Amino acid sequence: MDAVRRSTFSATTVSRLMETKREAPVQCGLMVRRIFFALALTLPVAVLLLATVSLHALWTFVVIGPLIALGLYDVIQTKHSLLRIYPVIGHGRYMLEELRPEIQQYFVESNIDGSPFSRDFRSVIYQRAKGARDTVPFGTQRDVERVGYEWMAHSLAPLAVSEVEPRVLVGGPGCRHPYASSHLNISAMSYGSLGQNAILSLNLGAKLGGFAHNTGEGSASPYHLEHGGDLIWQIGTGYFGCRTLDGDFDPGAFAERAGIDNVKMIEIKLSQGAKPGHGGILPAAKLTREIAEIRGVPLGHDVLSPPAHGTFDTPIGLLEFVEKLRELSGGKPVGFKLCIGHRSEFLGICKAMVKTGITPDFITVDGAEGGTGAAPVEFTNSVGMPMRDGLLLVNSALRGVGLRDRIRVIAAGKIATGFHMVRAIALGADMCNAARAMMFSLGCIQALRCNSNTCPVGVATQDPARNRALAVSDKASRVHLYHRDTVHAFLDLISSSGLASPDKIRPNDVLRRIDSGEIKTFAEVYEYLPKDCLLDDASVPPEWRDRWNHANAERFVTTP
Repeated sequence: MDAVRRSTFSATTVSRLMETKREAPVQCGLMVRRIFFALALTLPVAVLLLATVSLHALWTFVVIGPLIALGLYDVIQTKHSLLRIYPVIGHGRYMLEELRPEIQQYFVESNIDGSPFSRDFRSVIYQRAKGARDTVPFGTQRDVERVGYEWMAHSLAPLAVSEVEPRVLVGGPGCRHPYASSHLNISAMSYGSLGQNAILSLNLGAKLGGFAHNTGEGSASPYHLEHGGDLIWQIGTGYFGCRTLDGDFDPGAFAERAGIDNVKMIEIKLSQGAKPGHGGILPAAKLTREIAEIRGVPLGHDVLSPPAHGTFDTPIGLLEFVEKLRELSGGKPVGFKLCIGHRSEFLGICKAMVKTGITPDFITVDGAEGGTGAAPVEFTNSVGMPMRDGLLLVNSALRGVGLRDRIRVIAAGKIATGFHMVRAIALGADMCNAARAMMFSLGCIQALRCNSNTCPVGVATQDPARNRALAVSDKASRVHLYHRDTVHAFLDLISSSGLASPDKIRPNDVLRRIDSGEIKTFAEVYEYLPKDCLLDDASVPPEWRDRWNHANAERFVTTP
């Protein structure tokens, strides 16, 4: 009986303690309200009494007056229950929440665990952009024993580092003006998402370094054209810069702008890694009158590009649009950019290439890990194929239909260092595009405010004062230096592997730790289709057969 009583007593005691614990914050909040009301009544009386001795005491109202007014407003407002319960001091929570990214970045994260880019990678970009020493002391901080660790194989007979970067010639059989490209170029970032001084700096840096600058889908603005750097003009679903008043594609406007000498290549944007299948977003807060005129859109509203193109809706239609733009541009290289979704849809494009004989000059493969601006969180986190998987699919599919040698493949998605470039080429790319790394070279501090127009360093904003703070000549030099030193590091890695040029990189040159006791090369980890294997039904690999059979050149088929 005593044991039962003790058991009942213990359970009752625990229950009462739990109830007390749950009630404690409520009682605390009510106590804060009572203290506020008591102070709001007694402090003014106390100050008035002190004023009978010295009128200087009235200056105290300069401090306590606004605080009392703020507390009274907190109590009567209905938007934030926290402030109704904790007047005045509740604002401390919102202040700390505002400072949380900076506290996390400067005081909590280590050199290698920051996101989206670790401090390790940000630091090497800053150092190269400033022309400072980019070596590291005392060895790597990375865990080389962890599963997934990757590295490049070196040779016991390394070669001398090339002082001149070999160029990648972009242009297939239908191209009359091929472009000799760097292995690293500036990825798509529009004037609108970035400010005018950022665009001016990027383009001048591209001119100084002899590499290309992608305009993004916001059209080739005057700031893209002012310094004369090489441009890749991106045509998105909104057809900015070549659209009618109704938003349709305007061939005449396109031909006029594509004829500008600075425009070296044209890229049709099908989708992007940050928000694949969604269309572009320029918040109304960043839409100035000038940007509205450049894009041909009304002021006061978010600029939302349609999710899909209006000029075509089939794989064959896409290729016919490629051919049309190539002809309208006078024979310049034309390609398209996409983040892979349904794999059968890309295979349908490959079937359309075989059927029509029309091929793009290049394909840019964006990864789901990419993105520089505003995107819904669900799309950023959970839609689209990561870059390495997309690269593998595109490279293998083009090999399978015998067209890989006619089409250049560009990798875009978290490219920041020379090893990232080597790894992308080993996976199937010919060259790389970088966006956020170029933003870091401009001075971006990863404040994560690209979508708010309050970028603290004047890169991703249309605020005039913030824009002016970004000095074009200095930042252009940094863009140039970052590109120069990163390409040099890329060539250094290739030489250390005993390879004569970047096009000699193969999947066997990069390795990955599979588990604690197993290491494999990329050639062993990933599947690389044999040339022409998709052209003969009997040679289609079993794991590709269903998707290949469902792919259709006449329409986009959404099967896995």
